[in-house]
Amino acid sequence: MNDLLTAKQVQDLFRVDRTTIYRMLGDGRLHGVKVGNRWRFPREEIEGLLAGERRPRSYSSPSPEETLPIHCMRLILDVFADIAQIGSLIAAPDGIPLTPISNSCRYCSLLLDTETGRQACISSWRKLSTQSEGSPKFVECHAGLKYARARIEIDGELKAMVIAGQFSLSKPSQPEQDARVKLLADRHGIDAAELAVAARDISVLDDRKVRQIGTWMEKIASTFEYFARERLDLVTRLRRIADMSVLK
Repeated sequence: MNDLLTAKQVQDLFRVDRTTIYRMLGDGRLHGVKVGNRWRFPREEIEGLLAGERRPRSYSSPSPEETLPIHCMRLILDVFADIAQIGSLIAAPDGIPLTPISNSCRYCSLLLDTETGRQACISSWRKLSTQSEGSPKFVECHAGLKYARARIEIDGELKAMVIAGQFSLSKPSQPEQDARVKLLADRHGIDAAELAVAARDISVLDDRKVRQIGTWMEKIASTFEYFARERLDLVTRLRRIADMSVLK
């Protein structure tokens, strides 16, 4: 056993984290043997790597911006939003937008043009990431409109969301609409008359159209997942090439 090192010993020698050690095992830069359920590494090989000053780099997981082809995704969202006549965007799990909103209605644009309104929208988008449902479920945002998300996952981890909405399921009564407009105008410092005019143009969709939009969202998210997996594979390969060039 003296000729075998533990993962912790190798980690300390290379001054990297445990994840990097197992990543090196996976891509063939290190060779080990299983003793029970733990990995052990030949001392001679590790010492040889150290003698040649070959050190592994420690990489963090790629960010959504690195993994997702944002420019291409935005073009697809533009088409989707125009056809569906709704607003749509890509957001990170924390609600931060990764793309501008495609086909945003005037009502929402007025809110988003204020700092407090934008933060309220981001908070609403963030809540979508906590939904337990796998499929899109339309809920009400802080401004009283319907919206939902479709998950973009890589290796079971939520990387981003396709978000679509900015519509109502039924036209509110005039007193209800006036009260909501006044509340939002006062809260976010927006001209109430301008917001009221914009509210008149909010789309009202029937159940059939809403179900169709949910189906489209899932298909778009699935397509984006495929793009992301391909891109992640490329990023990983490039990192390995850069790592190997340093280790030689």
